[in-house]
Amino acid sequence: MSSARLNLRRLHKATAPLMCVPLLLTLLTGVGFQMAAVSGKGDQFLWLLDLHRGKFGRFNLELVYPFLNALGLLVLIITGTLMWLKQRQPRVRR
Repeated sequence: MSSARLNLRRLHKATAPLMCVPLLLTLLTGVGFQMAAVSGKGDQFLWLLDLHRGKFGRFNLELVYPFLNALGLLVLIITGTLMWLKQRQPRVRR
């Protein structure tokens, strides 16, 4: 396995577990609030929007949370796609 491919896999392997929690939190809070809003109870679940935007009690990450989420997801998409494309290339026999 080439060094570049190994580094790509390492980056993907390191990023994936780190991104699971924030992406899952964003997904669940977004869907949860939307369900509450559709049922007419959105005012009772505004705390879900706080979590969705990155406000975690004393820790207010609202300014950077979306960018960190997007950056992590972008890294996963790029590394995953590159690994997939490398896998699909026909191998040359010697």
